[in-house]
Amino acid sequence: MKKNTINILFAVALVGLFTGSCKKYLNTDSPSVLTQESIFSSVSNMNSAVIGIYAMLIGDNGYGSRIATLFPQSADDMKTSGDYNANDRRGISTYGATSDNADLKEPFNQLFKGIERANICIKYIPKSDLYANGTDVQKATLQKLLGEALTLRAQFFYEAIRNWGDMPAQFEPSADVPNLYLPRVSTDTLYDVLLEDLRLAAEYVPWRTQSPDQNLRLTKGAVKGLRARIALARGGYSLRGDTHKNERRADYKKYYQIAYDECKDIMAHPEQHSLNPVYENIFKTLHTAARLDDAHELIFEIGAYGSNASTDSKLGYYNGLRHDAKSRFGGGGGGINIIPTYFYEFDSIGDCRRDVTINVFEIDSNSKKWMNPAGTMTDGKFRRSWTTISGPSQNLAINWPILRFADILLMYAEADNEINNGPSADAITAYERVRRRAFVGFESRMGTTPTDKDGFFNAIVQERLLEFGGEGIRKYDLIRWNLLGSRIEETKTKLRDFMNGVGRYASLPLYVYTKPANYNLVSSTEEVKTLDFNGGMPISQALFTPGIGKSDPPSGYTTKNWRTAVNEDYITGNLKGYARYFEAEKKELMPIPNTSTGTNYNMAQNWGY
Repeated sequence: MKKNTINILFAVALVGLFTGSCKKYLNTDSPSVLTQESIFSSVSNMNSAVIGIYAMLIGDNGYGSRIATLFPQSADDMKTSGDYNANDRRGISTYGATSDNADLKEPFNQLFKGIERANICIKYIPKSDLYANGTDVQKATLQKLLGEALTLRAQFFYEAIRNWGDMPAQFEPSADVPNLYLPRVSTDTLYDVLLEDLRLAAEYVPWRTQSPDQNLRLTKGAVKGLRARIALARGGYSLRGDTHKNERRADYKKYYQIAYDECKDIMAHPEQHSLNPVYENIFKTLHTAARLDDAHELIFEIGAYGSNASTDSKLGYYNGLRHDAKSRFGGGGGGINIIPTYFYEFDSIGDCRRDVTINVFEIDSNSKKWMNPAGTMTDGKFRRSWTTISGPSQNLAINWPILRFADILLMYAEADNEINNGPSADAITAYERVRRRAFVGFESRMGTTPTDKDGFFNAIVQERLLEFGGEGIRKYDLIRWNLLGSRIEETKTKLRDFMNGVGRYASLPLYVYTKPANYNLVSSTEEVKTLDFNGGMPISQALFTPGIGKSDPPSGYTTKNWRTAVNEDYITGNLKGYARYFEAEKKELMPIPNTSTGTNYNMAQNWGY
């Protein structure tokens, strides 16, 4: 078991409190079930109650699979593999999901189970006698638990809002709500509640170095960082339920100021969180008990353990580097594919993030690596071969990253630029800290940072594309900037240029020729250097020059489609087309599952469905 997954170990203790009828859970007196009185009269039991909230983050229907890997597709970086089906994962990726989609129902329900568990703790922890009359240590512990519950509720609500928009404003336990058929209220109203909750939570939850369970539970940096993220969402564009338009409010700068202040405070505490000097080590840390993140860049991650669908993750099995089932690592990966043009957004020589974020190779049945065609490159930050788990298991105990310090720096820079009508020196420094880490050893290739407002904003847009690929962030960034539709169209244009070999893609090969090479499990930038291309070409030549342009490979090599991997069917086909069913000011949000609209007559379906 990994050290940093204790956050859900004791959830099973609360099965009597958190299951069954929401109206009846407080009336259960069975000696085998914990009652309200026993839960909220003991610090230990209240701790277990809060851990029960954490438990709703993980598993197949949480950030262990569907919410993390299916919901964020497709932006201008990645998409789900496979052919379109309105009722499964591919329907989500192509913006063609229906309200019957099987991959929407249970994640939606799990988010609201998390909210219900949090509501119970938020109500009853402050009512505990120990909260008011316990020892100083007990009172501090219970305040910390209350702050965690408030923060977790905010995370669950934020996830629901950014995917489905307006939601019922249920901030009390279901047992206390006279009418559970609540209508949807505006995202503005909900976000304002969450921002106030998080302001309060930040007073209760200690900094990492003051926490008895750092790397295991939420700390002040996570609370403040989440508040900054939600503030930018509140100040950004969203699809409005009343006007059916992507709009932001006139007072949006008020929320940019909140994000600025929160990020600035985190940055003022470098002993708590800073940049990991090695980009790749952030993600290797998610795979193992041996943490490679002494800088604590990972501010909020979701733990996975237990080899099951409820408490573990399928990260690295569903998504990530593709491994043949006969390899020594076991099978997995390949559920998410890179959009080929994304590979060329990175500097071809200096940016180390490309080879961490994108797998250009896969692992074959002999445990060797060899090139993928351009259309089947995979997301690189999750890799079965980075774990110690082999064999047929689908659960690899890989954690999901919610928030990193790099995001704090870039949110700060973005907010500063918007508030001041151009970037301050501090904003430029924050932006360049992220970029300099990516270009370590190649700083001369970083380019010049723009100093005007629009130029700096565009630089932030591009940097976030490069920094957070595969971390479930990009689509939601584009939505809050009101850029999703235009970026999808721009990407389609780039894909046609890629297909036709024009513009910036004029020198790319139609085909590449490769054969298996030893998989050395070294750093990603070193790993790609030993891929075997014909003539011993390095990747910087093989994927950036025309080559021989023939489908027949040189002797001893196999042909892999490169530009020929993209055709019109890849771009606009009904089954394979990239973002095929996207409609601006309709499909920024997903359909409410029909099980929810069917059981709550006030839960109106989203516009466009």
